[in-house]
Amino acid sequence: MKENKKIKVLFRHRSMEMGGVEKVILSMLNHLNPEKFDITICLNLNQGELRDEFPKHIKKVYLVEGKESLSQNPLIHKLQLIRRRLKLSRALKDHQVSDRILGNRKFDIEIAPTYAAFSSVTNSSNTGSKKIGWFHSEINLPALQPLVPDILENFPKFDHMIYCSQKIKDMMHRYYPDLKYPVESVVINAIPIEEIKKKAQEKIEELPPGPVFVSVGRLHHRKGYHKLIDAHKKLINEGFHHSIIILGNGEEMKNLTEQIQTSQVQKTFILAGNKMNPYPYMKNADYFILPSESEAWPLVIAEALILQKPIIATDTGDVGMMIKDRETGYLINYETNEMYNAMKTFLTNPELIAKIRKNLETIEDQFDNQKIFNEVEQIIENLYKDKQ
Repeated sequence: MKENKKIKVLFRHRSMEMGGVEKVILSMLNHLNPEKFDITICLNLNQGELRDEFPKHIKKVYLVEGKESLSQNPLIHKLQLIRRRLKLSRALKDHQVSDRILGNRKFDIEIAPTYAAFSSVTNSSNTGSKKIGWFHSEINLPALQPLVPDILENFPKFDHMIYCSQKIKDMMHRYYPDLKYPVESVVINAIPIEEIKKKAQEKIEELPPGPVFVSVGRLHHRKGYHKLIDAHKKLINEGFHHSIIILGNGEEMKNLTEQIQTSQVQKTFILAGNKMNPYPYMKNADYFILPSESEAWPLVIAEALILQKPIIATDTGDVGMMIKDRETGYLINYETNEMYNAMKTFLTNPELIAKIRKNLETIEDQFDNQKIFNEVEQIIENLYKDKQ
């Protein structure tokens, strides 16, 4: 396409803290054809470890500064947070403010990569744009219920809805069969295979001696780390030496730290915080574990498969489609005792581990990134044609 014929695309997102959705956004922005698309991303907050990771051809704007730009003085910091909250609220409510930040441009396509951005896109002043929503969540998740009315109100306002897994789509229709759905597609998350393998070679500090389990995820209650601590404690008490390293930050940091101290496993259950590059930890650990209550199509499972790690994971979302139980991993229910039994099996059954490792040698064959990018490009182009 000629420069002036590029399709103008706007992504809206809250911020760029380390997370699966943020990695999906970056993957899309790195691979959508810049000869076809003129892409802008608008962040509510210019915040998070990945805020400067966008490719150079992507235009980034933001409504307010992130916490990284705020003063370290507690009093000034508090005043800046209040001012920032008021400024953000105004920008989200007043189209004149947000449109000015966007350069008063009219976009052909506006995309909400998560439900948190649904309202920003559907309530856009640009009534002529075609609007795409992306949905990654199990709609029956208890913690999501306060937000469900707003999600349901916005769904019919989109021109196209993309689900990251078939299970997420099926669940929506099962719970809300009478909702007026837009055109729908299932597009799984792309995996930057070569980038993962390359980054995994980076040198890091030595991991603890003995078998090491690693997990990557935000410290959120639904990630199940509180149950994992209990399972770990039981194994340690029974003499099964091992360590668990969790890479990630979040609101549960204080509670989990206190639970670790109460359980007296500070030396073997390690909250290592966020890592810009988690792959060397995944590669150098013996096993990967995902103890989540709820997931959709977890990118981190695909990353662990690419690095050929034997995985223990709760059978939630599409995890059961990504992992063949006892063949390329070990599926469990969201229960402490099942976590305990699975880890005990990994620590005591070398034949099973050898079988899983052997099966993982050809696991890359199940990922087709170009097909994923092509599907998204086709959705955008078809909507643009409909707009004409």
